[in-house]
Amino acid sequence: MGAMSRTTAALRLRRAITRTRDATRERAPVGRRPEEADDVRGTFATDGALGFDPFPFLRALHDAGSHAVVIGQVAGIMHGSTELTGDLDLLWDGTPAEARALRSALAACGCAEPPDLDRAQAAYEVTGAGGDLCTPALPWGDMDVSPCLARAETTHDPSGFTVRYAALDDLIRMRRALGRPKDHRRADELTRLRS
Repeated sequence: MGAMSRTTAALRLRRAITRTRDATRERAPVGRRPEEADDVRGTFATDGALGFDPFPFLRALHDAGSHAVVIGQVAGIMHGSTELTGDLDLLWDGTPAEARALRSALAACGCAEPPDLDRAQAAYEVTGAGGDLCTPALPWGDMDVSPCLARAETTHDPSGFTVRYAALDDLIRMRRALGRPKDHRRADELTRLRS
């Protein structure tokens, strides 16, 4: 695999972050947090999009030795989706070792209130990003997401770190399993990208 193909997904995300910054430059906060996003427009319409930059946290995850996998719309962007977002969701295995790595990365990025990692889904917030930390214990309709961890793809950011993100077919299945209007729309877009 050539150097460009190894960095393509990271470069797509970097371009999307630039587009997000440009699109929200004049937007005033509305007091709507990412967890209050509607099922149609998603988190880009919330204050989560203001100053959204997941790269410091992604680097901290790498530095901490985390094997967490990027899911949600950030993973969609890494596969070529054009829809912007305002949160970074991660899938992790729920093990004590991975919890330690996540706590280390969260602390390195200024997490003021560490999430309860004993839960199947825990919200987090760091400088530049926020979202959900999900384990396979979280219900995904009739989908078992555990195999998604092993099938994750990898991209190398040009600044020198690796990001793991959900494989395209897994991401499409996750979208269909969640079933919200934005998930169907984004699954359709990802399916077209696969063709």
